[in-house]
Formats: sequence, structure tokens, C-alpha cells
Amino acid sequence: MQYAKLGNTGLTVSRICLGCMSYGDGKWREWTVGVDEAREHFAAAFDAGVNFFDTADVYSGGVSEEITGRWLNQMGSRDDIVLATKVNGPMGKGPNRRGLSRKHILEACDNSLRRLKTDYIDLYQIHRWDFSTPIEETLDALDTLVHTGKVRYLGASSMAAWQFSKALYVAKEHGWQRFVAMQNHYNLIYREEEREMIPLCVDQGVGLIPWSPLARGFLEGDRKRDPGEGPTKRAQTDQMQKEMYFHDNDFEIAPIAQKIAKKHGVTPTQIACAWILQAPGVTAPIIGATKTHHLKQIFEAVDIKLDAEEVEALEKPYRPHPILGHEQPRAARMLR
Repeated sequence: MQYAKLGNTGLTVSRICLGCMSYGDGKWREWTVGVDEAREHFAAAFDAGVNFFDTADVYSGGVSEEITGRWLNQMGSRDDIVLATKVNGPMGKGPNRRGLSRKHILEACDNSLRRLKTDYIDLYQIHRWDFSTPIEETLDALDTLVHTGKVRYLGASSMAAWQFSKALYVAKEHGWQRFVAMQNHYNLIYREEEREMIPLCVDQGVGLIPWSPLARGFLEGDRKRDPGEGPTKRAQTDQMQKEMYFHDNDFEIAPIAQKIAKKHGVTPTQIACAWILQAPGVTAPIIGATKTHHLKQIFEAVDIKLDAEEVEALEKPYRPHPILGHEQPRAARMLR
């Protein structure tokens, strides 16, 4: 395994982060992996040298955090683990059981700590922008968590670049803890983040930890025009994949990944991982899977080096996409 600093911090993380959305009880998403099978995934991650793990309270209604906490506590030393989770999604029917109000953030953090069976969270992230709560209230609450020792670093996920820029500015203006990481939607199929968000993060020393870096397996080349014909249960039932990765132009990229993969003697998915690892600003893509052998292949991808011609070939077919992965402001939606 290779390691890198998370943005402009002293925190060292593995260049692959194990994404734990895949672990649950089957009620939230039918393709989720149960607690016993998840054990194999965590064991493989530790064997590969992974020290970075990401989940969220909303994944399987908290079950993902419970499974993650169980195996991390049994298999690893807390001082060696970098544990990340997220807040914003609905955790109940009540109006205050969601969003980024001070009330919800403080309560959600305590609940995550309980489920994860830990005293602190290394990286606490806002899962999306909250249009109904002033960013000042959100940042003040997050700053409180850092100063009370419940959280070490702050991160954010998928929003407009102007929103993230505003959050960074407001935090600096008030002397509050700033975001050090951005978990954004970024892969060979979806590269809209290269327009504004990634240059902003590189300029500000914010580490990128992209979600869906492998486009949910789309680049393996076994996806059909009918998304219901995928090779795995997740591929057949993952609604987000169907909404994001089945444009005509998307199918032009997979054959190129296959050709380069054959040259290197690896899989197209490993090539997709190697591409994002070399992308400017990327610290550690967040990789999730439902099969242990798929994870092991990705852990090996850190050693694959692409030359400039291969990178150019992979990037050439790309065509612009609509914004995918986060809600746009109402004014922007009206202008489309």
C-alpha cells in the first residue's frame, strides 16, 4: 500500500479508502453485504495496509456504522485507523432528524460515536449542502465538535464550488476549523468536477477523496445498454448507476480501458483506479465492493503506472454531463 497526506494536513492515509456503504442489513439497499461477509472485506483491507475507512450515518440507517465499528475495533488499533463518517441524511421521521442544524449535527455525532464504538471521529463530513440552514450555524457546530475532542478533522461532500468556497471563506472569517477534504463525485465517466471544484481544492490545499471513482463498475465493460442486465445484484438494482452512467458516450470509454488493461495484464477497473490515483489533487479514492476479490484487485491498483499517452486515450472520448451527485440551487435548475 502507498500512503499520502490528506490535503494540507499532517494526517497520513492509505491511497485507497475502504468505502463502507456496501455493509448493511439489506433493508436500505438489497445489494448490501451483511456483517459476517463484511468481515472478509475488513480483513483484506488490513492485510493490504489500508488504514482509511469511510461510512455515513445514513447508510442502512446506521447499520453500516455498526458493522464498521465492530470489525475495526476487533481487527485494528484505534490509533492506527483513520475513521470517517458523514452527517446530513434523514435518520428518522422528525423534522430535526436530518440536515445540518446545530441540533442535528451534535446529536448525530454522538449517535455515530455510539454506533462506531469510538471516542472520536477522525474525519467528520457534511454529506451534502443544506439549503435550509445558514452555513454559519453549521460551521459553528462543527467547530464545537473539534474543540470538544469528538472530531479531529472536518470534510465536505458533493456541492457546487461556490458553496464550498463560501464555506472555506466563512470559516476563515470566524476563526473556525475549516474543511480539509472534499468527497466529490469523480471518475472517468463523470469529470465535471475538473471545471471548478478540483481547481479550487488544489488551490486551497483540500484533499480529494472521490466517491464512485470506478463509476460503480461501469468501466469493467460488462454493462449492457439495459442496466438491469448487469453481472451482479448491485449492478442490476443500483438505481443511481442507472441514472448516471448509461449515456451513449459513456460506452466509448470502457473499450479503451479494456485495451489498456490487456496491455498491463490487469482488469479495466484497475485501470480506472490507476487513472484516478494519478489525477491532480486526489489523495485517496473511496472504493466500495460487494465481492472480496474485487477489493483485493483494487488494492493492487496503487502500483499501476499509466503513461501520458494512456491517460490521454482514456480521457479523449469524454463529453460533458449534467451535474450528477448533488442538488443544484433552484435558480440553476431553472436556467438549464
